[in-house]
Amino acid sequence: MSYSAEKRLLLVIVLAVFVGLGISPKADRFTWFLENSPVLLGLAVLLVTERYFTFSRLVYRVMCLHAIILMVGGHWTYAEVPLGDWVRDAFGLARNHYDRLGHFAQGFFPAIIIREVLLRFTPLRPGGWLFMLVVSVCLALSAFYEFVEWWVALATGEAAAAFLGTQGDVWDTQWDMFLCMSGAVLSLMLLSRLHDRSMSEVTN
Repeated sequence: MSYSAEKRLLLVIVLAVFVGLGISPKADRFTWFLENSPVLLGLAVLLVTERYFTFSRLVYRVMCLHAIILMVGGHWTYAEVPLGDWVRDAFGLARNHYDRLGHFAQGFFPAIIIREVLLRFTPLRPGGWLFMLVVSVCLALSAFYEFVEWWVALATGEAAAAFLGTQGDVWDTQWDMFLCMSGAVLSLMLLSRLHDRSMSEVTN
């Protein structure tokens, strides 16, 4: 499949999932909007910058996967996603862990996006400094997202309970940031070489 055709296909997939999961979400509409706002913001940025900058195939693929994870969480709320309930019941866990998957993905997928931006717009080359900066940016974004959750909770009170999704875990915020960091580290370890090959299609 050609590069442009694949981009169009991924966009159609994201839009189809967005529309499908936006119909009668199990979450209330306010929570649905909050959970889907990163997807809407990402699409807006891509549309505005498409004329001046295009990412590698791998980046568009990970964006699509990340968007789907976010939209599924937005439809049910992260604490009530059926897949998470099934895993909880099957393994005798204390809570629905789809939220954990979401925060792991918050590091795993953006790490590749950030890596590409740094490699293509800064003098950085693959190595220790790039690795450290990518992980640091992912952690910073995770921390900022926790700030957003806090601000929403302060502004709306109980209405933000589903958005926070702590499920009674006092260490939920720390777990979220740790999993984001772990996702970023694992992504760089597993996907960096594949990412380099994917970028060469765009930059050569």
